[in-house]
This record gives sequence, structure tokens and C-alpha cells, in this order.
Amino acid sequence: MAPLRLPSPIQRRVEDAARALMSADGFQIDFATPPGAPALTAPDSVSWRLFKNPISLFIGGVGAVLLELAEPKVRSGVWDHTRFRTDPVTRLRRTGLAAIVTVYAPRAVAEAMIEGVNRRHARVTGTTDGGAAYAADDPDLLDWVQATASYGFVEAYDRFVEPLGPALKDQAFAEAAPAARLYGALNAPGSVAEWEAALAAMDGRLEASPVIFEFLDIIRAAPALPGGGRLVQPMLVKAAVDLLPAPLKARLGLEAAGLSPLERPLVRTMAKAADRLVLESAPPARACVRMGLPVDWLYRPPEARSAA
Repeated sequence: MAPLRLPSPIQRRVEDAARALMSADGFQIDFATPPGAPALTAPDSVSWRLFKNPISLFIGGVGAVLLELAEPKVRSGVWDHTRFRTDPVTRLRRTGLAAIVTVYAPRAVAEAMIEGVNRRHARVTGTTDGGAAYAADDPDLLDWVQATASYGFVEAYDRFVEPLGPALKDQAFAEAAPAARLYGALNAPGSVAEWEAALAAMDGRLEASPVIFEFLDIIRAAPALPGGGRLVQPMLVKAAVDLLPAPLKARLGLEAAGLSPLERPLVRTMAKAADRLVLESAPPARACVRMGLPVDWLYRPPEARSAA
């Protein structure tokens, strides 16, 4: 299907919102410069295709956090050492910007950002409520965080935008590996089979917690999405819950927290439309300009992209 643009006044407001979402703590990147500078992944990668969709990105990100909060050490690190409870929107924007920079920014910019994240992680240590010591730069925990992120973003796109199929899913996991290693996750999954093995290995450590329900309450109500997006935000959170494997969802007490049969097609409709919506001020379009491609290149059908 052809790229989509909204009526001018609405398009301007959405573009302004996209610019605001792509900044955190006054830090903003021009993804269009320097010309020709490669990212960690190429424009024709599965990653560039997936990360351009703000709806599936939100769903996948929330789903990843749910999986992370089910692990006690990760949960304590996130809950005790971030501003999520007091300033969730800033935290979400910072996390979202980090993901976008990793995919679309010039390699040097992404590497510098990741170095900064690693320095902050090196200072995060503590003890869980159960008495277990943890450190945010523990490779085992980093592997799990990277695994959940890859799974969340891939699965959200596959379920709510369009099916990717086994080969493209494997490719998406593999494309995340270079950035994962920079973060210190040396054994993050590079395929669906490796993700399933990582989930099975972690299964005995995943548990229910009141923090998970507190997180869901916060993310439903926080003004994370612009304008009318806030009206559908609770429904997108339900979609994120649905990404969890059914047995784990039951263990966490989230069986009734997913989408209803009526809501599921609505989320798919929104996600499919978002996949065609060209936001010229957003990183995917700006990164295309940097690489000498048309601003709407990522939003074109595959046959039109290959002809560009």
C-alpha cells in the first residue's frame, strides 16, 4: 500500500509530537547528518522496517518491560534506581530514544550513547527484596534485557502489523546482536530458537510481583502518547500483555489483562495505518535522508523501495 499522509493541520501536530518524543533531558539528535554515515544496521534491514512503526514500538516496548519486571534482579534495578514511578514519561522517552538511536543514528552516535548507558549501569547495584545481590552490568541480566527487547519489538510487529515469517524474525534477532554486544550482552539471542531457549532457561526465575501491576497502572495513565493517542493507550497496554506467552501470563496473574476479541482488530487497524504514516521529522525518515534515500522510502511497498 502507498505511503500515508494526514490532512495538513493534523500532520503538523503529529510531526511536532514526533519531534518531542525524540528528545530526552534536552538531548536531541539530527538523524539526517552527516550525509552517508552508516548506522549499526542497514536501511534495507528488518530493523529499519520494524522500528518505524510507533504503535508496534510502544506495544513491544511495554511487553519487554513486563518480561523484565518478572525477573527479580532486573525488577529491583529498574524500580529502585530509575524515576519510573515519579516521572514515567521522561523515563519512557529516554528508553525509546535509546532504541531509536541504536537502529537509525550514525554508528558513532549510537556507540557514544551506548557507552553512556553502560557507565550509568556500572553504578547501579543493590539487593532484591529476597536478599539477592544484583548489578545492572551483570552480563546475565543484560542478556535477558536485550532478549526481551528483541522479542517485544519483533512479536508486536508480527502480530499487529503484518506477519514476518520465521526467516525475517530470525534476521531481526540477528541484526540486534551487534548493538547487544556493545551493551555488554554477549549471549543475547540471535534467532527465534535462541530466544525460546533463553526464555526456557529463565523460566524458573520469573515470578509475579505487585510491581508489575503498579507498572501497568502507571503506563495506562501516563501521558506517554500525544493527543488522541492517550485515548487508546490503555488498549495498547493490553496488546502488550498479550505478547507474553500464555503460561507466563497466567503465572503473573495477567490472564484477564489482555485484549478483548473486539479490541484486537482495532489495534491491528491502528498499527497497520501507522506503518504507512510518513513522519518527515521522525528518525526513520530523517535517517533515510542521511543515506540519500527519499524521505518516504521506508513507507513504500517493497517493490517501490527496490526501484528507488
